[in-house]
Amino acid sequence: MKTAISLSDNLFKQAESTARKLKVSRSKLYALALKEFLDRRKADAITEKLNEVYSREPSELDPAFARAQFEAIGEERW
Repeated sequence: MKTAISLSDNLFKQAESTARKLKVSRSKLYALALKEFLDRRKADAITEKLNEVYSREPSELDPAFARAQFEAIGEERW
């Protein structure tokens, strides 16, 4: 889909230079940049949701589970 956007002169020049260095079209560069931005926002949203969920639940291990886990590992020298 075609779209029109407005950019500052400086940002446009940087994008042009980067597109040439990467040997991609300006459209491809903008599409890649937008995809990366959206992917990062999606990851941030997932992290925020996980933080929200875990903030409501205790983060400590059950003492019996922690003891069993420690006993299963045994004493290892590092």
